[in-house]
This record gives sequence, C-alpha cells and structure tokens, in this order.
Amino acid sequence: MNRNFKYTLVIVLVIMLIGKVIINSLRKEYVTSLETVLQVAGENRKELEKVLHYYRINLADSLKYKAACFLIENIPFYTYSDSEQFENYKSYYTWLKKSKGKTPQQVADSIKKIYGPMKEPSKKRDIMEIDSAYLCHNIDWAFKVWQEQPWGKNISFEMFCEYLLPYRIGDEPLTYWREMYYDKYNSLLDSLRMSDSLDIEDPVVAANYLISKLPDKSYYYTSVTPYPFGHIGPEYVQYLSGTCREVTDFAVYLFRALGIPCAIDFVPVRSYINAGHFWLTTWNKDGEEYMTDFPQKLRPVRKNWWYRWDDSSKVYRYTFSVNRDLYEQMAKYGEEVYPFWRLPKFTDVTYGYGYNFKKELVIPLEKQYKTKRSGKMAYLCVSDRDRWTPVDWTAYDAGHLAFQYVRNGSFMRVATYEDGTLCFLTDPFYVDKQSNENCYYPAGKGKEDVVLYAKCDIGRENMFRDRMIGGVFEGSNHPDFLEKDTLFIIQGRPNRLNTTVKSWSDKKYRYLRYFGPPRSACNISEVAFYEKNDTVALSGKVIGTPGCYQHDGTHEYTNVFDGKTWTSFDYFKPTGGWAGLDLGRKVCVDRIVYTPRNRDNYVRPDDVYELFYCDRDWKSAGKIKATADSLVFRDIPVNTLLLLRNHTRGLDERIFIYENGTQLWK
Repeated sequence: MNRNFKYTLVIVLVIMLIGKVIINSLRKEYVTSLETVLQVAGENRKELEKVLHYYRINLADSLKYKAACFLIENIPFYTYSDSEQFENYKSYYTWLKKSKGKTPQQVADSIKKIYGPMKEPSKKRDIMEIDSAYLCHNIDWAFKVWQEQPWGKNISFEMFCEYLLPYRIGDEPLTYWREMYYDKYNSLLDSLRMSDSLDIEDPVVAANYLISKLPDKSYYYTSVTPYPFGHIGPEYVQYLSGTCREVTDFAVYLFRALGIPCAIDFVPVRSYINAGHFWLTTWNKDGEEYMTDFPQKLRPVRKNWWYRWDDSSKVYRYTFSVNRDLYEQMAKYGEEVYPFWRLPKFTDVTYGYGYNFKKELVIPLEKQYKTKRSGKMAYLCVSDRDRWTPVDWTAYDAGHLAFQYVRNGSFMRVATYEDGTLCFLTDPFYVDKQSNENCYYPAGKGKEDVVLYAKCDIGRENMFRDRMIGGVFEGSNHPDFLEKDTLFIIQGRPNRLNTTVKSWSDKKYRYLRYFGPPRSACNISEVAFYEKNDTVALSGKVIGTPGCYQHDGTHEYTNVFDGKTWTSFDYFKPTGGWAGLDLGRKVCVDRIVYTPRNRDNYVRPDDVYELFYCDRDWKSAGKIKATADSLVFRDIPVNTLLLLRNHTRGLDERIFIYENGTQLWK
C-alpha cells in the first residue's frame, strides 16, 4: 500500500467522524495523520500542541512523545455524553450497592422520580474538549507504573500503548482516575513486591495476587438501568454493580492504574442467550493469554471452562486505536457498511479461542438462495430472539463464499446489507461440533405436531434442576420430624415445570415437608401435596428453615407454597434447608407435584404463546393460551427453525429445532 493512500484514508476517517475538514486548506505535500488531527482540532489545537512540545524538547522523553502521538492520532474517534442530570442518574449504582430489600427496578424507578425524566445529554468530542494537563497527567502516570512495577520489564512499548496507556475505555466522561486508583489499591501489592517465592516479574502473577487481596469482591449482577449509559466511568464501576461490562471496566481501570496491561474481549451475541458478553484478558511474561470473568482468578485461555463450553461464533478484542487495516479492506467495496464495522476499534481474536472452529467456513453455491443481490459484502449472522445480528463479514463471491475462523455450534445465516436492511442469502444452519459439517434447516414440505415445554434453553438451568436430585419428601406427626417417613425421593433431573409423582406411603401425617439434598441450598420453587381424587392442593401453616442466601427476604422458604412457580427457596446454608406444611390434621398424601427453581422460561399456564417457524422469513403458526405446562402446535413444517414467543411476559426467547419429539437449542 503506498504512502499517499494511507494518508488519504486517515483524512477520510477524520472527515467522516468529525466533519468540517476544509480540503482546500490542506497543503499539497504529504501530511501525517498527526498533522491531520491537529487541523481538525480547531481551537483546541493549541492544547494538543502543548503536549507534543512538552515531550519533544527533552530527548529523554522520546518514548513519551511517541505515546502522545499514539493517543492524539486516535483522539478524533472518541466522544462522550455530558449533562448534570446524566451524572445524577449514575447514582443508581451507589444506591443499588447499598439497597436492602429493594429490587434493581425499584432503585431505578426512585432515580427517575427524584431526577425527573432523562433529557438527551449533549455529545462532546474528545478532540474538542481534552486539555494538555489531562493528557500529560495520564501519560506521566502510565509511564510511572510501567517503569516502577517489577513486571513492567516484560511489557513491550507496543503493548503498553494499546493496553496500558489509554486514558479511557469507551464513551465515559473524561476523568482523572489513575492516581485515584493507584492511591487506593497499590498498597495491596506491597507484600508481592517483597516476595522471594512468587514471580514478581510476571503481570499475571501480579494480577491474580491483586484480585486475591481486594477487600470487597461482592458483585451485584443486574441488567436493569434507569438509562442506557454506555460505559459509566471509573467512579461508579467501583461499586461492582451492573452487568459484565461494568465489572470488567472496573478491572481495566484497576489493572492499568497499577501497571498491568489488559484488554476487554467480547462476543457481540452469545450462542445461548440474547446478549453479548465482556471479560478481561491479559498476558503473562511469555505472552500467553489469560482470561477472567472478574473477579475470578485469571486462567490460561485454553484451560478456562469458557474455552470449550461457549459456542459464540466470533470473539473480538477492543483496542484504543482504530483498526485501519480492517477499515481499508471494507472501504474498497464502496458500499454502506453494517454499523458494527463503521468505526472498528477492535480486532478479531477468534483463533485464540478456537477449540471447535472452522478455519474456513464455506457456503456452497447450492445452499445459497437464487435471488440476485447487489451487495458486495456478505455478513455472517447469529440469532438474537427473532433477529439476526452480523458478527463477521467477507467479500460476496457466490462461487466461493467463505468466512475465516468461525467457532462451531451456533445457528447462523448469511446476508448482505442493502439500504439498511439485511437481505438473506441462506437458510439457517449450524456447524456440528462432532462432524464439522454444515447442517442446514430449510422449511420442509412435511408436517408434524410439536409439544413444547419452554421458550428458552432450560439447559442453562441444569444447576437448579440437578440440585433436586436426592431431595426427599417426608411425612411426620411430630413438628420436629424426629420420627418421619419417606414419601418420595427425587432420583432424576426434572424435565418440565411441574413433575407429578405418587406417594410411597399410605399413612396419615399432619406435617409434610421437602428436605433438600446436601449442597443444594434447598433450591426448589413450588411443592403441592394432594389427597386422592382431589384437584385442590392441601393447605396449612407454612413451616421451614428461615434465611435465604440473598439476605433480603426474596428467596425464603415461604415461596415454596405461594402458588407461584417463578419464586423459589434459596437457603443461606448449602445443607439443612427444608420447607413444609403444618396441616392441622392428619392426611394421607396420594401424590406430589413439584417445580424446580427456574428463571421462568417454562410454559406457564394462562400465558399466551405464539409459535413462529422460519421459511426464509419468520411466519406465525398461531397463538395458544396455555392451560398446562406444555403446548401442542399442529401441522408445523418439519426440519425448520422455531421460536416460541410469550406475549404475556418475559423476553428470554431463543430459536430451537424439534427432533424426535424434543426441543433442541444450539
């Protein structure tokens, strides 16, 4: 690639994002990307020039000058939201950490009530706002920790620039955060730096030691927010409340402030849930990659459970610099690019996570629709409810349509992007992990009846269901159950919302209970005891072991008999929990109906459901109001992708196939 083209590319990038670069004012001779940025900075140019001059006059600061150039060349590509109300709304994270007995939604509603409906905050550009004092402070502190920490000698300048030097993560407000984090957390590493037994020159050793010494690692997970903030900034992430993004952001500020280089790796859409995922990555002194869902211990990528278990098709890594090579590749096609790639500040790292993957995923011509498309780029899309989200791209060559390094297991489709719309080129398919073959799912001409039990993959709830194996239903005529009989022992994983079993005893009992097996926290959602021929469950005074893991009353033993399958008991001790009834009279139990702890994705009676099948586009097979914990839809095309939508409640819905009378999620 010649020099002239590189300079032109940078100018085009800056014009596209910042606007108002007067082409005629550019000198005819070649200009560097740094000079281009300075021209775009307008009145703020003098602040950027102060930084460059400050480090240029001293030869000892030559690396700092290069670091300053790296930051300034990428400054035009960063913006942030700003308003007093916007910042006030972020107090949600403080309140959430301190709230007792309040749900995240209640806290969010309180924020809205106090500060009023959010008005759209103003957008500010780093290149117009950043000052010399801020940039110099960031550069000096980044160099300080790089050079003073014993593991710094194993961090190259290139790695330093990309993964330790940056003054921000994404779109958070500009803040002096390095010194704040350093003063608060650096002392945690004092004993490590004096150690004779630990490898103090390894960044991963330092990182894991730091994690182990953090005084508070409790993490309050919720996806509820009063407003879509983006990155919330270094102050609020310290409360470790929110999603994986907030807790990973905290780890980035923490590590970089103490001289540990790190990056955020992510999947745009996960293989089994309608959301992406973020996690932290760093490197040991030999360059081997380590990962963590912070604040768990860092482990080598290829020894982490996620490496083999997750099927997300593509994995990316955020960078501070714009991926200019990728931008060049896509720009040459001269068409509208899908938004994810319009400003690519990331790089593809799928290969490093590729336990089951296709080095080259080829879409045969006979599997492509015959419709002619005008797009020059093809996108590989994965499912998100009934939508398809592009996660990779390639040149659209029908004769050799191929994508590089794609992980196996997820349902995918190929499409072009034309006039803001995805235009599909194939039926849904997935790559089988065992055979490594593409399995396509065009709607078949045959019909079949389908029996459905869930709208989302309940395999994710195996932990809850497995915790019921070994659970015992007992009857007694003593309130302390010192003398008791076994009514039933759960010997297998329950596979539906309501499981009905026959009582093993024909005796009469006043007291009935469910006693959880060891290490189960007595996880159960609902229990109902019935007399023979009765359709109404027995009732009485609810008894049991008080106290739940959440310590807020939300998962107490009383939930087991509240008639709600979506509430559950989660005892605060691993073993010893139970929930039962004092009937006030002796009764012979004929049968028992029980429900495992769950995330409310089973079919719930009285909710309205609609089944869709994919025949190029999504088509409805009709609506049904559930009368039990299963649904029957008739005359559904065989070998097709299905989606069950609950119109009454909830958003966790995932596509599936129906084979041999069973719902299968991929």
